[in-house]
Amino acid sequence: MKKIMLAAFIAVIGTVSVNAQTSFGLKGGLNLASITGDDVDELDGRTSFHFGGVVEIEISEKFSFQPELVYSAQGASESYDEEGFDIETTIMLDYLNIPLMAKYYVTDGLSLELGPQIGFLLSSKFEVEFDGDSESEDIEDLSSVDFGLNLGLGYKFDSGLNFGARYNLGLSNLDDTDSDESIKNGVFQVSLGYFF
Repeated sequence: MKKIMLAAFIAVIGTVSVNAQTSFGLKGGLNLASITGDDVDELDGRTSFHFGGVVEIEISEKFSFQPELVYSAQGASESYDEEGFDIETTIMLDYLNIPLMAKYYVTDGLSLELGPQIGFLLSSKFEVEFDGDSESEDIEDLSSVDFGLNLGLGYKFDSGLNFGARYNLGLSNLDDTDSDESIKNGVFQVSLGYFF
């Protein structure tokens, strides 16, 4: 499935008209990730990172289409005290995300962004830190595919340097068991990028 989606991503880029202005770039930045839903109210966010490649295809002076291929470290954490010991647990979910963003330029350089995202789970671990030691184990029964909706804004300088802020609202249930419980990803991202 991952190979099919990657091939589709490349095909979209490959079918761009030769006359369209296309810019290739890189981006990276900070993730403030969380997990929302049933029985996860006490979880805190996980601060992590993302990085990847982007292509901006200019459709008109005001509109652009921007597909991306981004590694994103997501999840949640929890800290608590048990019998005088500080314990920190972290749910580490690593994804290969493919956002497909529509960009509307409000003014020169400043854009509003909206688009769907599909994410493929690369790894899922549960880590416990206790008294200076840490242990981790794989998390089972999580969906391998995650769908979301991105909303954000960006600013691009003529030099190619650009900044962005985006929120990814998870739409699909991560719980892959027969349970009626629903848990979803939520990620706020701040990015720095450069178009070549």
